[in-house]
Amino acid sequence: MKIAILSRDETLYSSRRLREEAAARGHQVQIIDPLSCYMNINPASPAVHYCGEPLGHFDAVIPRIGNPITFYGTAVLRQFEMCGSYPLNESAAITRTRDKLRSLQLLAREGIDMPVTGFASSPDDTADLIALVGGAPLVVKLVEGTQGIGVVLAETRQAAESVIDAFRGLNAHILVQEFIKEAQGRDVRCLVIGNQVVAAIERVAKEGDFRSNLHRGGKAYPVVITQQERQIAVKAAATLGLEVAGVDILRAHRGPLVMEVNASPGLEGIETSSDLNIAALMIERIEQQAIPGLRPKTAG
Repeated sequence: MKIAILSRDETLYSSRRLREEAAARGHQVQIIDPLSCYMNINPASPAVHYCGEPLGHFDAVIPRIGNPITFYGTAVLRQFEMCGSYPLNESAAITRTRDKLRSLQLLAREGIDMPVTGFASSPDDTADLIALVGGAPLVVKLVEGTQGIGVVLAETRQAAESVIDAFRGLNAHILVQEFIKEAQGRDVRCLVIGNQVVAAIERVAKEGDFRSNLHRGGKAYPVVITQQERQIAVKAAATLGLEVAGVDILRAHRGPLVMEVNASPGLEGIETSSDLNIAALMIERIEQQAIPGLRPKTAG
């Protein structure tokens, strides 16, 4: 099988591991920078060009598209889909997930529990918005933020108003979210492949921080998850149309709450903490699902 990995940096742990495992299983694999691709959008003969040459057909594509290049990266992935390549995660699912507001609305529609979340555009709504999520302390998040960037804990009402006003002054879209104090700077990352959780780790924030992201200095440890957590993680990934997802869950007094769903979860933290070969499981999923001529199942 011929497999493309869409990644801006072939030296990243996740990209290297996926290439190693694909090659070890006898596949031809190429890491391609999506920003160096350009496209012939032609109904008769659609194609992806790279470094001056048409790329030709790939049986499958593994998108490792970072948040800053979502627009162009998913456009390139759509072109591969048009050419008949199987996407491990579809372009429509990735764009759906990158919009935090839309993804939370979809999860809520399916009855998936999450922290109480508010969204508004007018400064006149600030007081009601803060009250909506239970008052301070609360969390303010940039809709476009990732890896813990653009996430602020406001411990008092005055601080919350100041942070909200500051973000609005930058014309940024923000979410205001209930702060789950009992989580104590911890969350559970469930790695979903297909219809099962294949690994789970607990991420613990560094001292003095409430964000457990590993990119922000958090630590990861193996964890045993409950059947309820397992079910909610699988349901969250399926709701957003993802074959592979990192589902982040907060352990609240009222039960597990989905905080976020990641369409391009990093492999280093979960592989080293769980001692599992996640990259190989992802390649196995492609081998099971990459049927010649298969078209994406979602639209939009």
